[in-house]
Amino acid sequence: PLDGHFLRYRIQSDRKVAVCSVHPSEQATLQCLGCVKAKIPVAKSYHCSPKCFSDAWQHHRVLHDRAASAVNENGNEEEEIFGRFNSSGSGVINASLTGSASSTSLTNGSTPLYPAAVTQRSGGETWFEVGRSKTYTPTADDIGHVLKFECVVVDVETKLPVGHPNTILTSRVIPAPSPSPRRLIPVSGADMMGHLDSDGRISSSGTFTVLSYNILSDSYASSELYSYCPSWALSWPYRRQNLLREIVGYRADIVCLQEVQSDHFEEFFAPELDKHGYQALYKRKTNEVYTGNTHTIDGCATFFRRDRFSHVKKYEVEFNKAAQSLTEVAVQTTQKKAALNRLVKDNVALIVVLEAKFSNQGADNPGKRQLLCVANTHVNVQQELKDVKIWQVHTLLKGLEKIAASADIPMLVCGDFNSVPGSAPHSLLAMGKVDPLHPDLLIDPLAILRPHSKLTHQLPLVSAYSSFARGVGL
Repeated sequence: PLDGHFLRYRIQSDRKVAVCSVHPSEQATLQCLGCVKAKIPVAKSYHCSPKCFSDAWQHHRVLHDRAASAVNENGNEEEEIFGRFNSSGSGVINASLTGSASSTSLTNGSTPLYPAAVTQRSGGETWFEVGRSKTYTPTADDIGHVLKFECVVVDVETKLPVGHPNTILTSRVIPAPSPSPRRLIPVSGADMMGHLDSDGRISSSGTFTVLSYNILSDSYASSELYSYCPSWALSWPYRRQNLLREIVGYRADIVCLQEVQSDHFEEFFAPELDKHGYQALYKRKTNEVYTGNTHTIDGCATFFRRDRFSHVKKYEVEFNKAAQSLTEVAVQTTQKKAALNRLVKDNVALIVVLEAKFSNQGADNPGKRQLLCVANTHVNVQQELKDVKIWQVHTLLKGLEKIAASADIPMLVCGDFNSVPGSAPHSLLAMGKVDPLHPDLLIDPLAILRPHSKLTHQLPLVSAYSSFARGVGL
């Protein structure tokens, strides 16, 4: 409480009819607010009469007991509003019933329980209470209905509202889109190679699937940048569920994501993908971005299936640090400030060494540990900084060369390189070198790409797309 006051929240729905949870053919006239408080499914809180509520109490009480531990975490402030809510007692706001003389008093331990009227009428409209918290996630029951969020200042001593409540009305709740079926591109000969089953899973031993995906950080998903997209479709609570469903649906053995906000990784992706058998690793950028109301930061996240791989080692690359080192040794003193302004772009890479838990039947030494190095990066997006893109890719590849030389380990390089086929970064990755006459090399004000002959690497990398196409005769 602040100065003897606190905020009370309430979420209501304009549902026309609520049905009794015990007698589905009867319209509900009572609602157990203890269920609302404990976030028990709203449909289970409705009853058609005080007698119905009383008769069903012993069974209904089980719902309260199961939710007791969660509700107790709400703290003393809500206990004062709602009453104690645990195995020894249950408290719910007392309210007169619409069209009824009074409610039947129930006792659970030492605390009386009163059901509340199921509706609140305002301006000829009927509203059903569905929540009493600061946040609320719509359910299937809310589809087609408007939600009203209400916030009012309450006096701590009297428990009465001070002034009028502030309310916000939402648009009508729409259903989540049905998941699109996975549409694999039919490729002649692919079925004979044993690459994929009909559901996209690997069917032969010694092989695995990889997904690389820039999921678009919420901090960049603005209506200014994506004016063609409605604001509700850009909202993170909506997008994250679609992203999770899509990622899980691919059933990849290794997942490399870019533009993952640090809070979204910790609070959503890591725990949700853990439920599907993935272990998570993360590398955040070093500079936060102010998005108008808060500071956020994104980075690269790599996930792998625990039943297919185990984690051996992790490396982190911060191109900012590499830029500072380069500036110190290779840039003239008069250009150092300009060089740092151009090169320091906060991009990162996450490198993970994994050990396969499956055997490679074609390996020369079947008893040898099957290691794999997976790099996940997000290269600078600014098209006018072609020299920075090439330098970042070259810096990453040189680091991977050192790892490969020390462990004789195969490499998998994933990421958003913000480059198209035929560009200098793509040529360096896929072909191991860049043509000295490539037009991208003309943009090099700091001379960091010279001599052009150094833009090479010895890693046996090929494009996954072109390699697959050649393998099936395209």
